[in-house]
Amino acid sequence: MHIKITKKYLFFDKYKVKCAVGKRGIRKKKKEGDFITPIGTFKIKFIYYRRDKIKKLQTNLKKKPINKSIGWCDDPRSKQYNQLIKYPFKYSSEKLCRNDNIYDIILVLNFNMNPIKKSKGSAIFIHIAKKKFESTKGCVAVRKVDLLRIIKHLKKNSKIRIF
Repeated sequence: MHIKITKKYLFFDKYKVKCAVGKRGIRKKKKEGDFITPIGTFKIKFIYYRRDKIKKLQTNLKKKPINKSIGWCDDPRSKQYNQLIKYPFKYSSEKLCRNDNIYDIILVLNFNMNPIKKSKGSAIFIHIAKKKFESTKGCVAVRKVDLLRIIKHLKKNSKIRIF
């Protein structure tokens, strides 16, 4: 199953669900912090999830639990830019274990990963949307119930097309 994402909707199988994207829309992503959701076709590298909040995550993909000691580096000065990190960490990063629920489930897309280009952008995820579908920093966000339904059907070769 493949996923298509537009400015307001995510399409998979026969479903069409509301989504939020970057504050500056979907375009060619040029740099870290530009609030743009990148145009392109991507693969899902990993699924991270909060084991304390999601009891039985049904998926065929590789899944990893989130704990308080991990985050994602968004600092181009670090050798671990656009990668999972462990705390303590001296560079800028985003904690994956959050008090709100938006990172209870994270699909990590392979944007800027092979090779990683410094300052091009990091952490393009599909995650849970805020209640009013507020814009993201560049990720794609959907309702938790929709994300749970989607990941049940994903396969290793599933593609995410953002346009």
